[in-house]
Amino acid sequence: MKILYVASEVTPFSKTGGLGDVAGALPAALAALGHDVKVVSPLYGSIRDERIVPTGQSLELRFPFGTERGPLQSLRVSPTLELLFLEHAGYYDREGLYGDRSGEFGDNHRRYAYLSLGALQACQRLDFTPDILHVNDWQTGLLPVAHKRGFLGTALGRAKSVLTIHNLAYQGHFGKQIMPELGLPWDLFNADQGLEFYDGVNFLKGAIQFSDALTTVSPTYAREIQSPEAGANLDGLLRRRQDALSGILNGIDVEEWNPETDGFLPARYGPEDLAGKAACRAELLRRFGLAPTDAPVFGIVSRLAWQKGVDLLLEVLPGALEQGIRFVAVGSGEGRYVDGLQALQARYPGQVGIFIGFDAGLSHLVEAGSDFFVMPSRYEPCGLNQMYSLRYGTIPLVRATGGLADTVSEGAEGNGVVFHDFQPDALRAAIDRARALYADAGRLRAFQRRGMAQDFSWDASARRYERLFTSLLSE
Repeated sequence: MKILYVASEVTPFSKTGGLGDVAGALPAALAALGHDVKVVSPLYGSIRDERIVPTGQSLELRFPFGTERGPLQSLRVSPTLELLFLEHAGYYDREGLYGDRSGEFGDNHRRYAYLSLGALQACQRLDFTPDILHVNDWQTGLLPVAHKRGFLGTALGRAKSVLTIHNLAYQGHFGKQIMPELGLPWDLFNADQGLEFYDGVNFLKGAIQFSDALTTVSPTYAREIQSPEAGANLDGLLRRRQDALSGILNGIDVEEWNPETDGFLPARYGPEDLAGKAACRAELLRRFGLAPTDAPVFGIVSRLAWQKGVDLLLEVLPGALEQGIRFVAVGSGEGRYVDGLQALQARYPGQVGIFIGFDAGLSHLVEAGSDFFVMPSRYEPCGLNQMYSLRYGTIPLVRATGGLADTVSEGAEGNGVVFHDFQPDALRAAIDRARALYADAGRLRAFQRRGMAQDFSWDASARRYERLFTSLLSE
């Protein structure tokens, strides 16, 4: 198949979250299966790579507000994988991807209309006729709309479009004045089959309406977003399109996250010999200045945000620390959670270690050196850290939501500790069960081995996408 994959960020060139990771990994996995894949993303000002070279082609997109032009740049990764970057200094040469310290950029509707329409025009310029148009989140939401309304009479018309929703909370809301500004016909400004959303414009809603298939990043999240509680006011539309919606679990980079080869660790280890994990645990405590202990070590690496349940964790941790556990955290985010963690560290010196910021090596050490990795999320479309933890023989302690529910289970054949209600007592009980598990060395080892045996590679996820694409093209 020929696959056009369009995303507003792609690692290692641009990233604000999981979307960038997926866009960096899934197209490569599809290309490794033999498909011809082109990835389209903006050439942000922060991207500097001498391997990116001109294609000799430029885009020219006509909008009512004027004609926008920009060169088309390329990085050929392999015979079957090419990254295409849309260069436009006025739109993309800024600090930040979607906004800066003052908030979101006021012209994001123009910036990502340029990405969506530019990706389709890039196919024409390069004589690339895709079978699949795979778009991601609101930033590429206008592509399926434009495809259905403006390209069906072209060579691109036979392609099937697929939208992946990475986080339904982010939808691309704009005022209705952008309809004539972007040249969107007013017949699309309707609630039932268009982009209208509470008297405004919703890019993600447009993509949900016009894409041939919808996916999200875990099976449980695909079910959750059809409910009023998690549907972010789009649950009714998603229920209407439920036959087109499926959940495909994200993969992880099993080369980067491999305890047998991880260069960030003081000792390497695998499922048959976990001795190196004890050395990682000792180094983790040393790095955070914590006293050695026979009590379990709980760790997190996280955005410090409401979604992640940090407030619940801060409420419950003092009681667990009174029982002697150690706790380490790496992350950054909202000030109230930073302050809360730092206050906890001051209250329990020698037991709590906090690093505010991002440090790749320390993140790997937390995954390897902790006994339990805590993810008490309010919602979690997929989650990656629980999969890293399982691979490193660290027991995930998670709330049963989204991808956490799909990857972590508790019981006789379990691999982790799971709680359901987003309540302090539920988390307290889960921590108590974790402490009991830690005290039973044989049972703990069995949990670790089951987790380390699981396959979370991108190859497995790519084959599910391959089957979805094949079924679309056979319709």
